[in-house]
Amino acid sequence: MRDIYKEYREKSISADEAATYVKYRDRISYGESVLFPEVLDEALSKHIYMLKGIDLRGARFPKLPKVVEVDPDHNHVVMNDWQCTGIYGRLKNDETIRDIPLCYHQAPRTIKKYHDFDVAFVKVSEMDKNGYFNYGVANSLTNAILAKSKCIILEVSKSVPFCFGGCKELIHISKVDFIVEGNHDPLMEFRSDVPQDADRRIAEYIMKEIEDDSCLQMGNDSVSNLISQMIVESDLKNLGIHTELLSDACMDLYNAGKVTNGKKSVDQFKMTYTIANGTKSLYDFLDRHPECASYPANYINNPRVIAANDKVVAMNKASEIDLFGQVCSSGDDKQQTGAGGQLDFILGAFMSRGGKGIIFLNSTYKDQEGHLRSSIVPCLNPGSIVSVPGPMIQYVATEYGIAQLKGKTTWERADELINIAHPDFREDLIRQAEAMRIWVMGNRH
Repeated sequence: MRDIYKEYREKSISADEAATYVKYRDRISYGESVLFPEVLDEALSKHIYMLKGIDLRGARFPKLPKVVEVDPDHNHVVMNDWQCTGIYGRLKNDETIRDIPLCYHQAPRTIKKYHDFDVAFVKVSEMDKNGYFNYGVANSLTNAILAKSKCIILEVSKSVPFCFGGCKELIHISKVDFIVEGNHDPLMEFRSDVPQDADRRIAEYIMKEIEDDSCLQMGNDSVSNLISQMIVESDLKNLGIHTELLSDACMDLYNAGKVTNGKKSVDQFKMTYTIANGTKSLYDFLDRHPECASYPANYINNPRVIAANDKVVAMNKASEIDLFGQVCSSGDDKQQTGAGGQLDFILGAFMSRGGKGIIFLNSTYKDQEGHLRSSIVPCLNPGSIVSVPGPMIQYVATEYGIAQLKGKTTWERADELINIAHPDFREDLIRQAEAMRIWVMGNRH
């Protein structure tokens, strides 16, 4: 019988020793999102000046790695993000970070087909009695990355919850090269923005589209949190959760008895997700919770899996949309985030029987000079990043209403979008739509 505890001791090394396994021109991978390998990153930052050409990759970097911070001129390391988020928007302009565009449900397959890693640093839970470490709140790409890594170094933390999964949420000690003791600091917490009046009006429009027995996908944003609160106060019942990102909003719905998952066709009685971000309450909730299951992104974000459930309501935030219905990842010409799973869930929701894919956004935003701009524009600016193509869009919601675009002509779609734009911009949008020959006054008669 294998002595897993002896093997654990034999594979245990210091963080400084682990850093020496990174060599010249290595491609290395960090764990996803809040499972950022703090101790290993700190150790590598002390050695990085001796290295060149390091290609650092990760998903949803929650902060600037120390190894990048100590190399401001990028002489030693280049940082790349599989699923660029807030840190990407703040750093892109100084070329500290680069995006790796991907369709999220295809990401594990993309990694397995086209990528190899020399060293992987991954934060995990403590080992269980069977010799398994758990990926915790970040299952989405981890298994695919470790399958393509020559050297796997785990950073073990007591703060990482042991999250039950549908598959591929564990790695056995026999597959691990080295183990480093983490600092056991609490996981980073994520809280949504304080909701504004416009967010509440958007949430009220979306609420009208949610029925009993619906299966929800939602994020960790102010509108999603408001919708969660409204559902708790409503008569809605027997809801399910199948979502890319599990947040406090989903936990609150479960704790209020609104989510039973009993009407789901797949993973019945399970709240399914691929990654979780939120507060410590969420992480504690997920620890060994028998009704929660994490899966890799190629399962959770697969449109066919999504569509297997009836009445899927997918709610995704955007920053900009043009009169052709193209959804953009930014409100100006600078990308702020990756496309993520928007396209996956918009497709899956439409394929679902009774399903609804909803894109929501505030009708306006303020530019860098403080000027009010419309988030609904005639056409996207050069350099804008499309996250969902126009023909795929079903519902669009702003604080001025909700529009259904599927099956409509280009001028009908433009008309619907102009009607939910901010009133101060509607006349200008009409003029520009007419100039572009996608909308003319005669269409209304």
